[in-house]
Amino acid sequence: MPLLHNGDAFPPLSIAKVGGGTLKLPDDLKKVAAMSVDDEGTTAVLVEKHRIHFPVGFGAAADAVAAATGAYVNAEPRYLQSTGFVLDPQGKIVTAVYSSGAIGRLVPEDVAGLVAYIKSKAH
Repeated sequence: MPLLHNGDAFPPLSIAKVGGGTLKLPDDLKKVAAMSVDDEGTTAVLVEKHRIHFPVGFGAAADAVAAATGAYVNAEPRYLQSTGFVLDPQGKIVTAVYSSGAIGRLVPEDVAGLVAYIKSKAH
């Protein structure tokens, strides 16, 4: 499974969305989105707890997502290791962060700082 690099187009993925409908990536990433391998009930609780107001997909097939993005998969229990992407408006990767454990995750503050930096250079 190849890793995605800066400048690569994010691959198309579709998964069920909490509350109904389908999360289509990378198109829905323009609105901010997240996905989980957890079932809908578990994911819905997380959405409610953190008052998330952007699209969140559930039931993502870990192996399919890993094949498309290069994300690491934990063997047992089967789940995706934390993987984060920041995309530009055209769906191209600005930065990709792959984790094979608990260290090396994208955090909101880093993403906000990166976006602010990119915007400051664009003007």
